[in-house]
Amino acid sequence: MIVGQNHLEFAWDRVEVEKANTMATMTLLREGNRLSDPANQLTVLQPGPAHKPFEDSLAECGLSPLRALGIEVLQVNLGKLCNMTCTHCHVDAGPDRREIMTRETAEACIRALAQTDIPMLDLTGGAPEMNPHFRWIAQEASRLGRHVIDRCNLTILRTPGHTDLPEFLAEHQVEIVASLPCYLKENVDAQRGIHAFERSIEVLRQLNAIGYGRPESGLDLTLVYNPIGPALPPPQASLEEAYKRELAERYDICFTRLITITNMPISRFLDYLLKSEKYEEYMETLISAYNPAAAAGVMCRTTLSVDWEGRLYDCDFNQMLGLFVREDCPQNIRDFKQEALAARTIVTGQHCYGCTAGAGSGCRGAIV
Repeated sequence: MIVGQNHLEFAWDRVEVEKANTMATMTLLREGNRLSDPANQLTVLQPGPAHKPFEDSLAECGLSPLRALGIEVLQVNLGKLCNMTCTHCHVDAGPDRREIMTRETAEACIRALAQTDIPMLDLTGGAPEMNPHFRWIAQEASRLGRHVIDRCNLTILRTPGHTDLPEFLAEHQVEIVASLPCYLKENVDAQRGIHAFERSIEVLRQLNAIGYGRPESGLDLTLVYNPIGPALPPPQASLEEAYKRELAERYDICFTRLITITNMPISRFLDYLLKSEKYEEYMETLISAYNPAAAAGVMCRTTLSVDWEGRLYDCDFNQMLGLFVREDCPQNIRDFKQEALAARTIVTGQHCYGCTAGAGSGCRGAIV
């Protein structure tokens, strides 16, 4: 993607759009794909002769072993059920997934927040809103004075049972972090499904109408860009400027900020890379763009990830690869101990090059 003076140009969009349209119609689990097993993904991700081990890159810049610097974000995956099946989804979420966090586990997450000063609860999925306890956990965290994030695909807010969520989220000052990979219909629909773009635009207008994304409203609306194909995101600041201009001119839509997230070489995107024979090329791109400054600021150093069963991980990507926190740490949110987890050694692997390439990437966007 190239940021031009007047618009965004996709240098490879036609080819990548056509591939995306033919390669993602169901979850990996439903189609019986071998990559639905995290162990098989880890086998693919093992460093080959041409790929420098991630630990070696960390060691060269004095960051090995990588250690946590505290816990500023409790990121909770409420389940893999989703109303969409997006081509880049590292969760392999979709309508056929049935993994859902129980109320008991959600209560354990709130107890962990209540006994600490962790300032942020980041709710993700799947579509986190499809969990029947979503409103309860968001409300309880808000009551504790924590900043709550809803990682929203936008289209869920048009489905029965969820159309009143915008008002609920506004009432509790929940930040909405919403995926919108482009302002062009063709590209969004290729990555997220037919009609995803027009439905997203409708929801963004609705959110603007109740104050989200408007200056001084206190209601943050963050948009998320990730590339459609095997490329690093463009500079975040210039891309945000272009998005704000184009969405305002085309659709009279405003938002608070834009963040860029690099596609991780796991799950559905890994499947795409292998089928399109671009895995080696993409890994070389990530490895050659390794940035020590980005590595020093990776999100796992200040984030603790919780899966739908309460198990603990260093980040959401490790979660999807089945890489638990190290054995010397509590393994479940029910056994939460802040002191042990806040200073833990991070579990790393080749996929971590995705967070440390170029300007870096994390759930809060570019790092440097």
